[in-house]
Order: sequence, then C-alpha cells, then structure tokens
Amino acid sequence: MTSRALIICWEYPPVIEGGLARHVRKLAEELVRQGVEVDVLTRGKERSPDRECRGGVNVHRVCEPEWPRDLDRFVAWVEQMNEDMLAAGMQLAAEHSYDIVHGHDWLVAHVSAKLADALSVPFVTTIHATEHGRHQGWVDKPPQSHIHGVERWMAGHADAVIVCSHYMRGHVADVFDIDESRVAVIPNGIDPSELRPVDDLDALRLKFAEPEQRLVLLVGRLVYEKGFQHALDALPEVIGKVPGVRFVVAGSGTHEAELKAQAEKLGLDAHGTFLGWIGDDALHSLYRIADLCVVPSIYEPFGLVALEAMASGCPCIVADTGGLREVVPAGERVGLRFNGGDPQHLGVMIERLLVDQALRDRLVAEASEHVLRFDWSDVAARTLGVYRGLRPREREERPTRQQRRLTRSPQRARRR
Repeated sequence: MTSRALIICWEYPPVIEGGLARHVRKLAEELVRQGVEVDVLTRGKERSPDRECRGGVNVHRVCEPEWPRDLDRFVAWVEQMNEDMLAAGMQLAAEHSYDIVHGHDWLVAHVSAKLADALSVPFVTTIHATEHGRHQGWVDKPPQSHIHGVERWMAGHADAVIVCSHYMRGHVADVFDIDESRVAVIPNGIDPSELRPVDDLDALRLKFAEPEQRLVLLVGRLVYEKGFQHALDALPEVIGKVPGVRFVVAGSGTHEAELKAQAEKLGLDAHGTFLGWIGDDALHSLYRIADLCVVPSIYEPFGLVALEAMASGCPCIVADTGGLREVVPAGERVGLRFNGGDPQHLGVMIERLLVDQALRDRLVAEASEHVLRFDWSDVAARTLGVYRGLRPREREERPTRQQRRLTRSPQRARRR
C-alpha cells in the first residue's frame, strides 16, 4: 500500500516551462484524491514560497537562479539544482516516511535516484521524451551525449519506467537497452473543463482573420523536431488554391528565427503571424477561433496539443508518427493524418479539411467523445498501480543490467 509519495520535477506551477509542470500537477492532485499523501519537491524562484499546500499537494521549493539558455551551461546548472534538491529532500526525509520516489525526466534523475537509495524505497521514473528522439539519434557529441548518458543511466537504475505511449515504450526499450516488461504505458491526461477561453472570441479572431477567411493554427515549442518547417512549406500551395487562408504560429524556441526567415522567403508574411510564447489562457482561446490545428512533429512522444485542440472543438491534422498515432488513430474518425515530413501531402490534407465543412463537423463531434478516454483519474489509478506493484527495498533483489540483457524478451531480441 502506497500511503505517501515523493514526486520530484524541475517545474511545477507557477513555474511553468512546458507541459511537464501541468502533467505533474494534475497527476499529484489526482493521486491525493485517490488517498495518497503527496509531496512535490521542485524548484522555485525568489518570490516563491518555500512550502505551501496547493490542491491538497504539499509543495516544497528550492530557490534556484534563472536557468541559462546556453546548453553547455545549462547542464552544469542542472547538476547544481540536483545537489540543492538532494539536500532539501534529505530534510524532508527526516520529517516524513515515504513509500516511493517518482522522478520526472533526466533533469532530476540523480536527486530522485539518490533519495530513493537513501530511503530504501523504489524509484520510479517517467520519461516524457528522450534526447535521442529529439535529435534523431545524433547524441554522440556533448552536451547531447551527456544528457543521453544520464537518461540511459536513469532508465537502467529505476525500478519501473513510465512512458506516455506504446511508441515510447518500444523507443525507450531499444535506445536504453532495457526490457519492455519494466516499462509501463500510461497516456497523458486532459481535463476539458480547464480549457476555458478568456477572450472575446469574435474580437480575437478578427485580429487574425476575417469571418469568411480560414485560420490555421500551429502551436508548440519552436524546435526542429516539432516539424513546423514542413507546415510552412505546405502553406504557399494551399494559399494559392483556397482563398483567404491565414495562419498563426504560437510558441517560442531555438528554431524561431529560422522559421520566421523561412516564412519570409516563402512569401508568407502577409498571410500570418508569429505570436511568440503565450500563456495557457490565451492558447485555449486560440483553439476556439481556429478552423484547424496542424501538429507536424517529426518526433512526438504523445501529442498533447492535438488532444487539447480536439477537446476545444478544433479539428486536427497530425503527422503519422510517434505517439500522435495513438492520440489520433487511423481511420479519419477523430482527425486526419499525413505522411510525416511530407509538406506536399500535408498541403493536400489541409486543403481537404478547409473546404469540406461536413468532414470538419464530423471530426469535431467524434473527437469530443474520444478525448474523454484520456482521464486524469485513470492516469493516477494506473500510476498508483505501478507504485503498488513494487516491493520495498526491491533494488537489492533486482537483477543486474547484464542479467536483464540475458533475460531480454524474444520480441526485444528480434527487434535488435
């Protein structure tokens, strides 16, 4: 029986860097509703309270300086953050007795594993994405090689690994050479009641498109693996065939300047807007005013943007890749898929969806039911099942990595 869990992550509201903070908050709060006492150890800023109870979750923050944007310096910053969190975690361990330590991603791998070892409790890690996937396997040089090494060590050291899709299960097992039996698939959740628009939607839409025009939404981190370059390549032909097509790009990232230059070169400046980073409230409003949302990722462990768009009544076109295949199943029932990395095929699908109102209406209706499958209470219950499936001090009895390789499943052996 798991009565108290220590969850560790590098971001938690109000500190939000991406989807990880929202995921951990919803998971922690739902675990509390299911009878688990939850402490979250995370980083804070100067004005953040050291301790507070939010949604029934005991949140403990370690004040850290703003993280550097240079990746080499960021790795050193992460190592210091882990040391600071470890000291804070040992203080917590003196106050409370924990049954599990659950870390999220490589950023807190060392503090999570060390605390679990010190407390003689199982260590669970959720791998939300991998450096290998983000860089299409190019992880032989620093700092990518360092991050990949930490992820590999983390996956091998953990008593259980959680991933968000069956695609990620196979990916993690292959890349880190672990048996798939140690990897649990628990999809991300969504709470449609939280996707509330805050703007005057008619006025907001008029900022980007006239009533008779069509508005295409692209949203997410502007990094290479999200594939926005393919969406931009697809738009000129669509604009030439469908009158009044407009687009909005919402997000920021390392690829932003390159994408803006690409849009200018393609003659798209007069047809759309780059908004930069926007908060959740504004994003929820954009879903409501767009005629469709395109998710063109090259690498995508899950596909939360697609899920949010569908829950908001915005039809989706997604790349036929990774976890997106599980969020938008084949069959054109809840959304459309295009051949990943193929701008021409994407353009055909965008044109088709923009001109076929009956198709749009059918997808929206079906998707509104489909998203209910991704329920946070189910996510928490399945996570709790992973916790309860691990015995205290199991690490002492666990086979070595060499033994795990020797007992690798036939399916894994064939794939390799």
